[in-house]
Amino acid sequence: MFRIHPIPAFSDNYIWCLCDTDSGKALIVDPGQARPVLEFLSANNLAADTLLITHHHPDHVGGVRDLIEQFPDLRIIGPDNSPFKKCTETVTSGSEVVWQDIRFRVYAVPGHTLDHVAYFSDTPVEGQPVLFSGDTLFVGGCGRLFEGTAGQMQKSLAQLRALPDTTAVYCAHEYTLANLKFARHWLPGDAALAEFEADCQALRNQGQPTVPGTLGQEKKLNLFLRWDDPEVIAAARDYANAAGLSADNSPASVFAAVRHGKDHF
Repeated sequence: MFRIHPIPAFSDNYIWCLCDTDSGKALIVDPGQARPVLEFLSANNLAADTLLITHHHPDHVGGVRDLIEQFPDLRIIGPDNSPFKKCTETVTSGSEVVWQDIRFRVYAVPGHTLDHVAYFSDTPVEGQPVLFSGDTLFVGGCGRLFEGTAGQMQKSLAQLRALPDTTAVYCAHEYTLANLKFARHWLPGDAALAEFEADCQALRNQGQPTVPGTLGQEKKLNLFLRWDDPEVIAAARDYANAAGLSADNSPASVFAAVRHGKDHF
Protein backbone atom coordinates (compact mmCIF):
# COMPACT_ATOMS: atom_id res chain seq x y z
CA MET A 1 0.00 0.00 0.00
CA PHE A 2 1.30 3.43 -0.93
CA ARG A 3 0.79 6.48 1.26
CA ILE A 4 1.99 10.09 1.07
CA HIS A 5 2.87 11.98 4.25
CA PRO A 6 3.87 15.62 4.76
CA ILE A 7 7.03 16.19 6.77
CA PRO A 8 7.00 19.81 8.01
CA ALA A 9 10.34 21.63 7.72
CA PHE A 10 11.60 25.17 8.37
CA SER A 11 8.64 27.49 9.01
CA ASP A 12 6.37 26.57 6.11
CA ASN A 13 7.96 23.86 3.93
CA TYR A 14 6.57 20.44 3.24
CA ILE A 15 8.94 17.59 2.44
CA TRP A 16 6.89 14.75 0.98
CA CYS A 17 7.37 11.10 1.86
CA LEU A 18 5.84 8.56 -0.53
CA CYS A 19 6.09 5.23 1.24
CA ASP A 20 5.40 1.62 0.47
CA THR A 21 4.07 0.28 3.76
CA ASP A 22 4.57 -3.32 2.63
CA SER A 23 8.29 -3.03 1.87
CA GLY A 24 9.15 -0.19 4.25
CA LYS A 25 10.77 1.76 1.42
CA ALA A 26 10.33 5.51 1.09
CA LEU A 27 10.75 8.10 -1.64
CA ILE A 28 11.45 11.62 -0.37
CA VAL A 29 10.65 14.76 -2.37
CA ASP A 30 12.74 17.93 -1.89
CA PRO A 31 14.49 17.25 1.43
CA GLY A 32 15.48 20.75 2.49
CA GLN A 33 16.33 19.46 5.96
CA ALA A 34 17.54 16.01 6.96
CA ARG A 35 16.60 15.90 10.65
CA PRO A 36 12.79 15.93 10.28
CA VAL A 37 13.05 13.34 7.51
CA LEU A 38 15.22 11.03 9.59
CA GLU A 39 12.93 11.42 12.59
CA PHE A 40 9.87 10.60 10.49
CA LEU A 41 11.51 7.56 8.88
CA SER A 42 12.66 6.23 12.23
CA ALA A 43 9.26 6.71 13.86
CA ASN A 44 7.56 4.86 11.01
CA ASN A 45 10.11 2.08 10.44
CA LEU A 46 10.91 3.29 6.95
CA ALA A 47 14.13 3.50 4.95
CA ALA A 48 14.65 6.04 2.17
CA ASP A 49 15.94 4.63 -1.11
CA THR A 50 15.08 7.48 -3.53
CA LEU A 51 15.04 11.28 -3.54
CA LEU A 52 13.19 13.40 -6.09
CA ILE A 53 14.53 16.95 -6.53
CA THR A 54 12.43 19.61 -8.26
CA HIS A 55 14.99 22.43 -8.25
CA HIS A 56 18.21 23.63 -6.69
CA HIS A 57 17.10 26.04 -3.94
CA PRO A 58 18.61 25.24 -0.52
CA ASP A 59 15.23 24.71 1.17
CA HIS A 60 14.71 21.82 -1.27
CA VAL A 61 18.16 20.19 -1.32
CA GLY A 62 19.79 21.25 1.96
CA GLY A 63 19.28 17.87 3.64
CA VAL A 64 20.64 15.69 0.86
CA ARG A 65 24.20 15.42 2.17
CA ASP A 66 23.12 14.17 5.60
CA LEU A 67 20.63 11.75 4.07
CA ILE A 68 23.41 10.27 1.91
CA GLU A 69 25.44 9.66 5.07
CA GLN A 70 22.51 7.72 6.55
CA PHE A 71 21.55 5.94 3.31
CA PRO A 72 24.72 5.62 1.16
CA ASP A 73 22.94 3.88 -1.73
CA LEU A 74 20.34 6.58 -2.23
CA ARG A 75 19.04 7.09 -5.73
CA ILE A 76 18.95 10.89 -6.21
CA ILE A 77 16.97 12.15 -9.20
CA GLY A 78 16.84 15.76 -10.38
CA PRO A 79 16.95 18.09 -13.39
CA ASP A 80 19.89 17.76 -15.75
CA ASN A 81 20.43 21.52 -16.10
CA SER A 82 20.61 22.21 -12.38
CA PRO A 83 23.35 23.90 -10.35
CA PHE A 84 22.73 21.10 -7.82
CA LYS A 85 25.24 18.40 -8.71
CA LYS A 86 24.63 15.54 -6.24
CA CYS A 87 22.12 13.64 -8.38
CA THR A 88 22.85 10.05 -9.35
CA GLU A 89 20.34 10.34 -12.22
CA THR A 90 19.24 13.40 -14.15
CA VAL A 91 15.99 13.96 -16.01
CA THR A 92 14.63 16.25 -18.71
CA SER A 93 11.16 17.02 -20.00
CA GLY A 94 9.46 13.76 -20.97
CA SER A 95 11.72 11.54 -18.89
CA GLU A 96 10.14 8.71 -16.93
CA VAL A 97 11.00 7.83 -13.34
CA VAL A 98 9.84 4.48 -11.94
CA TRP A 99 9.66 3.75 -8.23
CA GLN A 100 7.95 0.64 -6.84
CA ASP A 101 5.76 0.29 -9.96
CA ILE A 102 4.72 3.96 -9.82
CA ARG A 103 5.67 5.75 -13.02
CA PHE A 104 6.32 9.47 -12.96
CA ARG A 105 6.46 11.63 -16.06
CA VAL A 106 8.80 14.60 -15.80
CA TYR A 107 7.69 18.07 -16.89
CA ALA A 108 10.19 20.89 -17.36
CA VAL A 109 8.51 23.90 -15.71
CA PRO A 110 10.94 26.85 -15.77
CA GLY A 111 9.92 30.13 -14.23
CA HIS A 112 10.60 30.01 -10.50
CA THR A 113 14.02 28.69 -11.46
CA LEU A 114 15.33 27.65 -14.87
CA ASP A 115 16.02 24.08 -13.75
CA HIS A 116 12.61 23.42 -12.18
CA VAL A 117 10.83 20.16 -12.99
CA ALA A 118 7.60 18.60 -11.77
CA TYR A 119 6.79 14.90 -11.37
CA PHE A 120 3.37 13.52 -12.35
CA SER A 121 2.00 10.00 -12.03
CA ASP A 122 -1.40 8.83 -13.22
CA THR A 123 -0.97 5.74 -11.04
CA PRO A 124 -3.44 6.45 -8.23
CA VAL A 125 -1.94 6.92 -4.77
CA GLU A 126 -4.58 7.16 -2.07
CA GLY A 127 -7.10 7.14 -4.91
CA GLN A 128 -5.74 10.04 -6.99
CA PRO A 129 -3.10 10.83 -9.62
CA VAL A 130 -0.14 12.62 -8.06
CA LEU A 131 1.73 15.82 -8.93
CA PHE A 132 4.82 16.89 -7.03
CA SER A 133 4.92 20.51 -8.14
CA GLY A 134 7.70 21.93 -5.95
CA ASP A 135 7.53 25.73 -6.06
CA THR A 136 5.84 26.01 -9.45
CA LEU A 137 2.20 25.51 -8.46
CA PHE A 138 0.90 26.15 -4.94
CA VAL A 139 -2.60 25.84 -3.55
CA GLY A 140 -4.01 29.19 -4.62
CA GLY A 141 -0.73 30.49 -6.00
CA CYS A 142 2.52 29.94 -7.87
CA GLY A 143 6.22 30.50 -7.24
CA ARG A 144 7.98 33.84 -7.58
CA LEU A 145 9.99 34.38 -10.74
CA PHE A 146 13.56 34.28 -9.49
CA GLU A 147 15.17 33.16 -12.75
CA GLY A 148 12.57 32.77 -15.48
CA THR A 149 10.11 35.09 -17.19
CA ALA A 150 6.35 35.48 -16.83
CA GLY A 151 5.93 33.95 -20.27
CA GLN A 152 7.96 30.90 -19.30
CA MET A 153 6.01 30.43 -16.07
CA GLN A 154 2.63 30.77 -17.77
CA LYS A 155 3.63 28.11 -20.31
CA SER A 156 4.89 25.89 -17.49
CA LEU A 157 1.63 26.25 -15.59
CA ALA A 158 -0.33 25.57 -18.79
CA GLN A 159 1.34 22.14 -18.94
CA LEU A 160 0.22 21.39 -15.40
CA ARG A 161 -3.26 22.83 -15.94
CA ALA A 162 -3.77 20.27 -18.70
CA LEU A 163 -3.40 17.33 -16.28
CA PRO A 164 -6.51 15.53 -14.95
CA ASP A 165 -8.76 17.46 -12.57
CA THR A 166 -8.53 14.65 -10.01
CA THR A 167 -4.76 15.10 -9.66
CA ALA A 168 -3.61 15.75 -6.09
CA VAL A 169 -1.21 18.74 -6.04
CA TYR A 170 1.59 18.18 -3.53
CA CYS A 171 3.39 21.52 -3.39
CA ALA A 172 6.32 22.44 -1.19
CA HIS A 173 4.95 25.28 0.98
CA GLU A 174 2.04 26.15 3.24
CA TYR A 175 1.31 29.45 1.49
CA THR A 176 -2.40 28.90 0.97
CA LEU A 177 -3.91 31.52 3.26
CA ALA A 178 -1.54 34.24 2.02
CA ASN A 179 -2.36 33.30 -1.56
CA LEU A 180 -6.10 33.43 -0.87
CA LYS A 181 -5.84 36.78 0.92
CA PHE A 182 -4.37 38.21 -2.27
CA ALA A 183 -6.95 36.47 -4.48
CA ARG A 184 -9.81 37.79 -2.36
CA HIS A 185 -8.35 41.31 -2.65
CA TRP A 186 -8.38 41.03 -6.45
CA LEU A 187 -11.78 39.33 -6.70
CA PRO A 188 -13.68 40.37 -3.54
CA GLY A 189 -16.99 39.19 -4.98
CA ASP A 190 -15.85 35.63 -5.75
CA ALA A 191 -18.03 33.52 -3.42
CA ALA A 192 -16.15 30.29 -4.18
CA LEU A 193 -12.87 31.91 -3.10
CA ALA A 194 -14.46 33.16 0.12
CA GLU A 195 -15.81 29.70 0.93
CA PHE A 196 -12.49 28.03 0.18
CA GLU A 197 -10.61 30.57 2.31
CA ALA A 198 -12.90 29.80 5.26
CA ASP A 199 -12.36 26.05 4.79
CA CYS A 200 -8.58 26.50 4.68
CA GLN A 201 -8.59 28.74 7.74
CA ALA A 202 -10.52 26.06 9.62
CA LEU A 203 -7.88 23.47 8.68
CA ARG A 204 -5.04 25.72 9.85
CA ASN A 205 -6.89 26.48 13.10
CA GLN A 206 -6.85 22.73 13.73
CA GLY A 207 -3.15 22.49 12.88
CA GLN A 208 -3.88 20.63 9.63
CA PRO A 209 -2.21 21.28 6.26
CA THR A 210 -4.17 22.77 3.37
CA VAL A 211 -2.06 20.68 1.01
CA PRO A 212 -2.60 18.69 -1.14
CA GLY A 213 -5.16 20.48 -3.22
CA THR A 214 -6.70 19.11 -6.38
CA LEU A 215 -6.00 20.38 -9.85
CA GLY A 216 -9.69 20.75 -10.60
CA GLN A 217 -10.02 23.01 -7.58
CA GLU A 218 -6.99 25.04 -8.66
CA LYS A 219 -8.38 25.55 -12.16
CA LYS A 220 -11.50 27.10 -10.62
CA LEU A 221 -9.90 29.16 -7.85
CA ASN A 222 -6.21 29.86 -8.47
CA LEU A 223 -5.79 33.27 -10.14
CA PHE A 224 -2.47 32.16 -11.64
CA LEU A 225 -4.26 29.48 -13.68
CA ARG A 226 -7.22 31.66 -14.66
CA TRP A 227 -5.60 33.69 -17.43
CA ASP A 228 -8.62 33.03 -19.66
CA ASP A 229 -11.26 33.86 -17.02
CA PRO A 230 -13.06 37.12 -17.95
CA GLU A 231 -13.10 38.31 -14.33
CA VAL A 232 -9.37 37.78 -13.93
CA ILE A 233 -8.65 39.33 -17.33
CA ALA A 234 -10.59 42.46 -16.35
CA ALA A 235 -8.87 42.70 -12.94
CA ALA A 236 -5.46 42.17 -14.55
CA ARG A 237 -6.13 44.88 -17.14
CA ASP A 238 -7.21 47.37 -14.46
CA TYR A 239 -4.16 46.56 -12.36
CA ALA A 240 -1.76 46.79 -15.31
CA ASN A 241 -3.16 50.17 -16.34
CA ALA A 242 -2.84 51.52 -12.79
CA ALA A 243 0.69 50.12 -12.42
CA GLY A 244 1.87 51.43 -15.79
CA LEU A 245 2.40 47.96 -17.22
CA SER A 246 1.74 46.94 -20.80
CA ALA A 247 -1.61 45.18 -20.94
CA ASP A 248 -3.39 42.92 -23.38
CA ASN A 249 -5.59 39.86 -23.02
CA SER A 250 -2.93 37.28 -23.88
CA PRO A 251 -2.39 34.53 -21.31
CA ALA A 252 1.20 35.65 -20.67
CA SER A 253 0.17 39.28 -20.16
CA VAL A 254 -2.70 38.40 -17.81
CA PHE A 255 -0.43 36.07 -15.84
CA ALA A 256 2.31 38.72 -15.66
CA ALA A 257 -0.12 41.27 -14.20
CA VAL A 258 -1.36 38.80 -11.58
CA ARG A 259 2.22 37.85 -10.64
CA HIS A 260 3.26 41.51 -10.40
CA GLY A 261 0.22 42.21 -8.28
CA LYS A 262 1.05 39.41 -5.84
CA ASP A 263 4.68 40.50 -5.66
CA HIS A 264 3.59 44.03 -4.67
CA PHE A 265 0.64 43.09 -2.48
